[in-house]
Amino acid sequence: MTSRVKLVTLAAALTLAPATAFAHTGVGDTHGFMHGFMHPVGGLDHVLAMVAVGLFAAMLGGRALWLVPAAFVAMMGVGGLVGVNGVELPFVEIGIAASVIVIGAAVALRLKAPTAIAAGLVGFFAIFHGFAHGAEMPADASGLNYAIGFMLATALLHTAGIGLAITTGKLAARSDLLVRAGGGAMALAGVGILTGMI
Repeated sequence: MTSRVKLVTLAAALTLAPATAFAHTGVGDTHGFMHGFMHPVGGLDHVLAMVAVGLFAAMLGGRALWLVPAAFVAMMGVGGLVGVNGVELPFVEIGIAASVIVIGAAVALRLKAPTAIAAGLVGFFAIFHGFAHGAEMPADASGLNYAIGFMLATALLHTAGIGLAITTGKLAARSDLLVRAGGGAMALAGVGILTGMI
């Protein structure tokens, strides 16, 4: 196993750890978990932003490979808590669309930000995503299981982005260009989402 594959495996495990730590049988119901899990994968804006975070983390490499996705998952949990408790957060939809634009553009431009800056950037946008998940939690769902669901789905989407970047690197001669083009396409989709064209 190459060191890069080991690093991706470690990143996936550490990213999933906050969500799986609470996954015990007998806690709440599967209804909340499934609703939570499906919420991020059911919206194009969420999917694009979360895969872009994975691409961004893979592009930065090193500790960013796990710290950037972990920051997103952690701050999304905070945003979800705010949303569940009915606290008002302005510009949520704009924040979500902006996350797709900014993180996609960071990938497209191959932005080499320090890990702390990158983690802070994605963590800021994660609050909007988490708020949307929390505010839309069904009234009859278990809050804990719902949170585990959307955090696990998010971590898996991050892992998909990391895996996509690494797989592209192994299979394509111009992998950097392909990943950057993907980031650009995501940023353009974010503009479409923001303007209501998508």
